[in-house]
Amino acid sequence: MEASAGTLFSLLLILLFTSTPGALGSNPGLVARITDKGLEYVAKEGAMVLQRKLRGISLPDFTGDFKIRHLGRVHYEFHSLDISSCELLGSALMPLPGQGLRLTLYNSFIGAHGKWKVRKSFLKLDGSFDVGVKDITISVDLLLGSEPSGRPTVTVSSCSSHISDVEVDISGDLGWLLNLFHSQIESRFQEALESKICEKIQNSVTSDLQPYLQTLPVTTEIDNLTSIDYSLMEAPRVTDHVLDVRFKGEIFNHDHRSPVTFVAPAMSLPEEHSRMVYFAISDYVFNTASLVYQEAGYLNFSITDDMVPPDSPIRLTTKSFRVFVPRLAKLYPNMNLELQGAVVPAPFLNFSPGNLSLAPNMEIDAFVLLPSSAREPVFRLGVTTNVSAVLTFNTTKITGFLKPGKVQVELKESKVGVFNVELLEALINFHILNTLYPKINDKLAKGLPLPLLKHIRLYDLVLQIHKDFLFLGSNIQYTKV
Repeated sequence: MEASAGTLFSLLLILLFTSTPGALGSNPGLVARITDKGLEYVAKEGAMVLQRKLRGISLPDFTGDFKIRHLGRVHYEFHSLDISSCELLGSALMPLPGQGLRLTLYNSFIGAHGKWKVRKSFLKLDGSFDVGVKDITISVDLLLGSEPSGRPTVTVSSCSSHISDVEVDISGDLGWLLNLFHSQIESRFQEALESKICEKIQNSVTSDLQPYLQTLPVTTEIDNLTSIDYSLMEAPRVTDHVLDVRFKGEIFNHDHRSPVTFVAPAMSLPEEHSRMVYFAISDYVFNTASLVYQEAGYLNFSITDDMVPPDSPIRLTTKSFRVFVPRLAKLYPNMNLELQGAVVPAPFLNFSPGNLSLAPNMEIDAFVLLPSSAREPVFRLGVTTNVSAVLTFNTTKITGFLKPGKVQVELKESKVGVFNVELLEALINFHILNTLYPKINDKLAKGLPLPLLKHIRLYDLVLQIHKDFLFLGSNIQYTKV
C-alpha cells in the first residue's frame, strides 16, 4: 500500500498491532502494550497526516438568495471551493475503556478559497472569496476488534466536528453587498465543512485503514521449517491508561502443525510508562520453537571416527576402547563405532529475574559398525549440562546465542560391561562445543522477526527479565517513505 494510504489511523494501528504470539489456553504468548506516551506520539504524528487528508476535502457548490429593498430577490452561487490550508495544532488520543480510542483534534484552522456569482434578471456579477474557519474541534471514536481469522479490525463508532468561528471575506463587484449577508453565508460554510470533515474521516477508515490492517500477516515464515502465528486472540483491551494487544505467539512446523501440549503462563506486566510501547514475550514463544526443532530432529547429532580430532586421546574404534572396555574389543575386533545423540525431551528456556537458562538432557547411543553395514547397539550414555542464553533485540527482530556449560556424562545402559566414561566425556564435550552449539547459534543469529507494520522503527530499547517472560520497552519512530 502506498504511503499516502497511511493516514492518521494507519499510523495508530501500526502501533496497536506491533508484536509477537501464544496458547492452548486463554493466555497469550505475547502482549503489546501501548502507553500514554505512545498514544501521545501517535496523536501528534497522526495530526500531521490528517492535515494533508483534510486539504483534499471537496466542498460542494451552494446557492441561495436574499432580498434587497427596491431590487427584490437576488440569487447567488458559491463554487470552485478549494481548501488552501489546514493546521491541526492540538491533538490527543485517549483510551475508551472497554471500547477503543478517542481521537480529539482542537485549536485547528482551515482556510478555503473560491468564486462567487450573483444573478438578478439581466445583471450578472462575479468575484472571489476567502474563508477562514477557526477553533475547529474534531472528535472521533474508534472501535477496535478482531476477525475470526485473527486479523485486526477498526470502525468509526462516532464522529463529530464543531466550528466556533467562520469568517468570509468577499471581493469583487458587489462584494460589499454580499458581505452584508455574511451571517447566512458563513452558516452555510460551517454546515458544509462540519459534515465533510467526518465524511472524509469515515471514508479514510473504510478505504485506507481497514485494507491496510488486512496486510498484517496472521503467520510469518521464520525459516524453511518454522512459521510463527501472529493472530490476535481477541479484540485489543483498553483500560484507563494503556492499550493491550494479545497475540497467540505460537511457533509451529509450517508443513505439519501439531497441537501444543502445554499452555502459556499468565503474565503480570509491570507498571512501566517511560517508553511508548512494551512487549511482554512469554517463554511459551521460545519453548514452542524448541519443541518444533526437537521433533523435527534438528537437535539430533552423530559422531563418527573421522570427526574426532587427530590429537584426541581416544578414537571411535573398538581397538581404542580395548584398555577400559576390553569386552567391546573382544566381541567386535577392529571395528568402528558411531555415537548418535538426541536432546530428549525438548529443552525449555527458563526465565527468572535477570537470568535465562536451559538444562538440556541428551541421550547418546553407541553403535558398532559391522562389516555387513548393520549397526549393533552396545551402550547408552546420559548427558546433562547447564546453558545460559543471551537474547538481543534490534529494530526488527529478536536474536540470541547460547553460552554452554560443562557436560556431565554417565553410563545408562551397557551390553559390554561397566566402564569409566571420562575419556568419552571429553570427546562429547568437544563435539557439542564445536559442532552442535555453533549450529544452534547460527539459527539464533538469524533471529525471530518481530511483526512490525510498514515504516515503524524501534529505538531506545530496554530489556527486563521476569519470571516466565521478557519485558521489552521501546520508543518508536514512524519513518515515512
